[in-house]
Amino acid sequence: MSVRSHALTIATAAVVTVLVGFTSSYAIVVQAGQAMGMDREHIISMTVVLCLGMGLTTLLPSLWLRMPIVTAWSTPGAALLAVTAHQGSLPSAIGAFVVCGILLTLMGVSGWFERGMHRIPAALASALLAGVLVKFALETFAGLQTAFPIVGSMVLTYFLGKRWSPRFAVPWVLAVGVAAAALCGQLPLPQAMGTFNLPIWTTPQFVFTDIISIALPLFVVTMASQNVPGVAVLKAFHYPAPISRIITLTGLTTLVFAPFGAFGLNLAAITAALCMGAEVHPDAGKRYWAAVGAGALYIALALVAPVIVDVFQAFPRELIISIAGLALLPTIGRGLSTALHDETEREPALVAFLVTASGVTLLGIGSAFWGVVMGLLTRCVMVTRR
Repeated sequence: MSVRSHALTIATAAVVTVLVGFTSSYAIVVQAGQAMGMDREHIISMTVVLCLGMGLTTLLPSLWLRMPIVTAWSTPGAALLAVTAHQGSLPSAIGAFVVCGILLTLMGVSGWFERGMHRIPAALASALLAGVLVKFALETFAGLQTAFPIVGSMVLTYFLGKRWSPRFAVPWVLAVGVAAAALCGQLPLPQAMGTFNLPIWTTPQFVFTDIISIALPLFVVTMASQNVPGVAVLKAFHYPAPISRIITLTGLTTLVFAPFGAFGLNLAAITAALCMGAEVHPDAGKRYWAAVGAGALYIALALVAPVIVDVFQAFPRELIISIAGLALLPTIGRGLSTALHDETEREPALVAFLVTASGVTLLGIGSAFWGVVMGLLTRCVMVTRR
């Protein structure tokens, strides 16, 4: 295959990564900002620094390590903030973000997290990966009920593309999905076009109650629900990344950008997988260029945040979910194959997959963490029995 063809698949992976990463949970980020007492200008400031943070912590490590390192904002952290009954001021919430950044940095510097993750077997890591990603595939086909013309045309395009042009199946799906949404009148143009807004500094105030009720839960869900599956994705694709240094980098970036509204940055899982499959490039050593492209796009997104936010929010949710779900089908299949291949690891891996896919939340911690816990417990029991 030609260099031009590989460049197209890499560029497509980068665009889909940013498209899915930004639009799939940006509404939750806005709700989180409003719950913390942010007005429109502060929410734009938060958007700018989050995009800059994701761009820098994706672009630089990917170039440095020559591995597809993709980061994201803490979606479960944003969901936690959105439902938190915050009674304090915005400066006190910013102070909690600073404390969270300090805790994330300490976790990376200490190396505790990386040492714990190295104890997770490859079968469980693959099951966790499949469990995290399968939700997108399920929602893709569920979208046939709510947006049949859009999702149906995308699914058909994917099947035809995999039959006749496997390399370009996802680009065709994206193009057909956007065209179908436009024909259905579900792709309105943004009403207002803004310009770059400088981030707004808010001097943090450190209030004990906000540190306990915001900073600590935000740190826990970011580590358990985001960094755990993020490491599992790297492990499943056999990328020996220096986890502690990456966690330290995301923690420091959170700490620096916290006074401008950044509440938490971490390793990505779903969007990372979009840059790591064989569909991106047959040579695993060159797939990092997709992450480099995604990082550059995130930085560009920050520079024109008001404009791009309006444009991205115009896409129907079913369109975004379907792009991700169809692009991730091969990755899900490989994850399940690896997880269930070894008969001795099959039942623990199956438990990890089912718990993760269930979406269960206990003690405010997401299903990815509990999938690892239940999988390891099952493995301990099965190994002891044998």
